[in-house]
Amino acid sequence: MMRAPQRSAPTARPAAFAIPGDIATLTGGYVYERRLLESLRALGREVRHVRLGASFPDPTDADVADTVAQLTALGEDTPIILDGFISGAMPTQSLALVHAPLIAVVHHPLALEKGLDDERRARLHRTERDNLALIEHVLVPSPHTAAMLTEHYAVPGERITVVRPGTDAPLGPGAPEQPPLILSVGIQHPRKGHDVLLAALAQLPDRPWRAVIVGSSWHPEHAAQLARQHAALGLGDRVRFAGRVDAAELSGLYRSATVFALATRYEGYGIVFDEALAHGLPIVSCAVGAVPDTVPADAGVLVPAEDPSALAAALTAVLTDPVHRARLAVAAARAGAALPRWRDAAEVVARVLDDAGR
Repeated sequence: MMRAPQRSAPTARPAAFAIPGDIATLTGGYVYERRLLESLRALGREVRHVRLGASFPDPTDADVADTVAQLTALGEDTPIILDGFISGAMPTQSLALVHAPLIAVVHHPLALEKGLDDERRARLHRTERDNLALIEHVLVPSPHTAAMLTEHYAVPGERITVVRPGTDAPLGPGAPEQPPLILSVGIQHPRKGHDVLLAALAQLPDRPWRAVIVGSSWHPEHAAQLARQHAALGLGDRVRFAGRVDAAELSGLYRSATVFALATRYEGYGIVFDEALAHGLPIVSCAVGAVPDTVPADAGVLVPAEDPSALAAALTAVLTDPVHRARLAVAAARAGAALPRWRDAAEVVARVLDDAGR
């Protein structure tokens, strides 16, 4: 009896991922997109990395022209995933020239960035709203961001897919150092609230502790402001700005830490919180944006933003009460073990790519 030949699964269409600047930049958004790209390829998908100019979200005319040229050259049948700086800041009339199926990754709307004047905030909101009307589907890291796009940018819910970031298993067991290490991870940007954290650290009781703040400089003037504040508060070598570190050093810092702290003013998700949970670290942060949805209530203490005294009180409680700290750590480790992996996130995105343009 002859056996019927087996049919192979259809080959997925090639796709592209358009990202401005250096994909190796150590911010949550870049880490999210780089890991998604790597994980899609690990699934066997052909996904081309299209590197665009670094001027976004304030694109030069040259970068806008180059973006149109590169994206239209991919053809009209290639689904293209757009970084949120592209989908949020590309001039709408230029984006309309790209007729391929477009999928945007929106970490948080650009108009919600801190420090914008009213005119620029309104312009960014208008551009992102109009651009999202041209885009077939939107990927977001959290239900909070999805709700923002539906309520304020008129994106129908059926065109949004929540793709929670994946996590990696820790490279080794935790070994908290003495004195206790307070770890903060976030680019030196006003939105990350490192100025609030410094003010809080200056209020901690006179007991042994040290803090490391990991993250590259966003703008020289803001970095200089943080350095001046650090000196004025007399924090000395108890607080170290480590700048950008490699993956191995960052993993070691997570394993050595006693508590994770980020005085953020807003997060559309906050991938560093998942990293802290994966390492079983108690979290002290602020009840803003998607943070309450990302940090389980029993794994962290969330205080109002812009309140150094409340942040200092929460840190003091974690550092001085071992029972409280242990409860938080156990809950964090439990939540961290249940987090999705990057392959899980890539499989969700792969389904969106398969449906694109259909």
